[in-house]
Amino acid sequence: MFAIIETGGTQYKVEKGQKLDINRVEEKEGSTITFDDVLLLNDEKDTKVGAPFVEGASVTGKILAHKRGDKIVVFKMKPKKRYQKKQGHRQELTTVEITDIKASGAKKTAPKKTASEPAAEKTTAKEKTPKQTATKTATTKKSATKKVPAKKKAPAEDQKAEKK
Repeated sequence: MFAIIETGGTQYKVEKGQKLDINRVEEKEGSTITFDDVLLLNDEKDTKVGAPFVEGASVTGKILAHKRGDKIVVFKMKPKKRYQKKQGHRQELTTVEITDIKASGAKKTAPKKTASEPAAEKTTAKEKTPKQTATKTATTKKSATKKVPAKKKAPAEDQKAEKK
């Protein structure tokens, strides 16, 4: 049995007992983690494909270690311009061992509220009064009528002087 899961914007094909490195997860070492975003689930008998995720499917794993990946050298150069820039990068990784793959019975957790969501509710609660909207539309109409470009005069006198 295998599954395809999505975590950290990346998709992984996982089997029970497999160890894999994923992008850093903010959990402690030794704790368990549940992946609810299962894209495909393949049993020996049938295959379930999600749209986009398989309903009720989950994959459970145990966090083994947090580490950093290999160093990658990023080198930029523009020839004939004397521009060179050398930079290094090491990705933060978490090693996870897959302990269980469930086809059904997973509980979908509700998303946590962030600090930005209550602010959005406050802006919808404050609606503008009809007087405020009327005055704003009136001022925009007036400013549109005032900005009329001036007509250019034909240089008739200049052309007559040049012909003589």
